Amino acid sequence: MAQSLCEPMPGHLDLPRLLEAGVGLQFFALFTVPSHDAGANLRRILEMITHFHHSAAQSEGRLRPVLTADDVEPREGTVGGLLAVEGLSSIGGSVEVLEALHRLGVRSAMLTWNERNDLADGALEQTSGGGLSSAGRRIVQAMQRLHMVLDVSHLGEKGFWDLLEASEGPFIASHSNAFGVREHPRNLRDEQLKALAARGGVAGMNFYTQFVVDEGPATLEDLIRHMRHIADLIGPQHIGLGSDFDGISAWPEGLGGVQDYGNLRSALTQAGFSDAESEGILGGNMRRVLRAVLA
Repeated sequence: MAQSLCEPMPGHLDLPRLLEAGVGLQFFALFTVPSHDAGANLRRILEMITHFHHSAAQSEGRLRPVLTADDVEPREGTVGGLLAVEGLSSIGGSVEVLEALHRLGVRSAMLTWNERNDLADGALEQTSGGGLSSAGRRIVQAMQRLHMVLDVSHLGEKGFWDLLEASEGPFIASHSNAFGVREHPRNLRDEQLKALAARGGVAGMNFYTQFVVDEGPATLEDLIRHMRHIADLIGPQHIGLGSDFDGISAWPEGLGGVQDYGNLRSALTQAGFSDAESEGILGGNMRRVLRAVLA
């Protein structure tokens, strides 16, 4: 049986450290490596959902599933956990399977991971220039009907613009940085950031070194450069934290887990962000979007 999320664990986060760091809301990514066996991937996602709910039941209220806009609000001594599918290749384009995942507590999803699937092209699919398929558009419409959060991280650039055309209201890039600072296909170009802001959305900063700097180790100051670029372009109210903790192999010095968020807060202050702007970046901005979509 998998170790409960409530227990101290190796890696970047666990419930005790989330609580100690004052994290009020955490995305829990349901990720499987894309394969031709969509059924096996779907089974694995269902297992992870069950594991999350078991952990929440064992937590004595300290870990709360986020299902509605009310659940987004901070509650002292608890962490709200939002389930998010990282790439919907496992559903085979089925709206009914998406609805089943929603009934099980999933509230956010990306159409793709880095690959091409039957919904869209991922960010690392460089040659085709493909966007959303007709199945992808149906899934976007279904997510909107279900009040699920659309997430464009990992989506190819053409798919980004197709999703914008096929949707209404705010969306997020849960863990993507600024292409204008680090030219990587997983980061968002300035025009994409402007479009995200026009919808009231948020870009969550990714801590993975390859998305932060061109080469070598990264520092907190390197990560702050992405935030300053985005703040100057579209305003700090459109910045959040995406981290990709427990999904990355290299991160900025001084940011090795949720226990180090105090270092990030200090770096924001030193970079000239006000207390109110920092509070937004550290959670308030993402909660604003979640309230709007889940309502």
